[in-house]
Amino acid sequence: MQSQATDAELRAAMQLRQAQECGQPCAPVRTLLADNDLDSAYRVQQLNTEYWQQQGRRLVGRKIGLTSKEVQTQLGVNQPDFGALFADMAIAEGDEIPFSAVLQPKIEAEVALVLEQDLDMQQPTLADILRATAFALPALEIVGSRVENWDIRIVDTVADNASSGLYVLGGKPTPLSQIDLKLCGMSLSCRGEPVSTGAGVACLGHPLSAALWLAKTMAQLGQPLRAGDTILTGALGPMVTVQPGDVFDCEISGLGSVRASFSAK
Repeated sequence: MQSQATDAELRAAMQLRQAQECGQPCAPVRTLLADNDLDSAYRVQQLNTEYWQQQGRRLVGRKIGLTSKEVQTQLGVNQPDFGALFADMAIAEGDEIPFSAVLQPKIEAEVALVLEQDLDMQQPTLADILRATAFALPALEIVGSRVENWDIRIVDTVADNASSGLYVLGGKPTPLSQIDLKLCGMSLSCRGEPVSTGAGVACLGHPLSAALWLAKTMAQLGQPLRAGDTILTGALGPMVTVQPGDVFDCEISGLGSVRASFSAK
């Protein structure tokens, strides 16, 4: 992943960036990249991460995707993926989200962790994760795809910043000592109607297992997680397609609630 980008990777990065900038989904980038070449896909992601940082966007953490075994099977992989979180992706609870802000939006409920210590050791352990985490929050991630019709395989979503969009955090921080994230139940409703349910165990068996995978991966890449970073640990239940004007409410037992509201157009 650290080697120099190829012309094909540069073209793929530009294609995804232009889709985001013009608000028009593009063709899958897998036609430009080798089949299942995750290193190549992550180089594309990194090219755009560096581009956006150069444009003044602030990196504030990472998201973990593909934490469901079912979704991993669908995409032919046996591990999660990750993407970058920027400060301008964080939406304050109560602020209306413009429906057009995310291409082809879907929503999923997650546990977010906020770090108070660096995780820069080469072989972090679960104990390191527990010690480094300040608190957990309920979160709603609005995922999107720059690829037309969500026609994605693993290299498409990795290159596309793990199909990231926006996220909303609940406002009640909970120390990890006060909650069992493995057993916490999740209920997501839209306009009062249940649309998704799940639990912490659906996220790689435990949200902290997902966080540990991310910490190890980022340390190996020389981009360790830092104090202050937000980690979106992965979906607790099936994601749901967003329609204009939708209002979603999420309850996670032991963590509290979080809401996301979308404009009518």
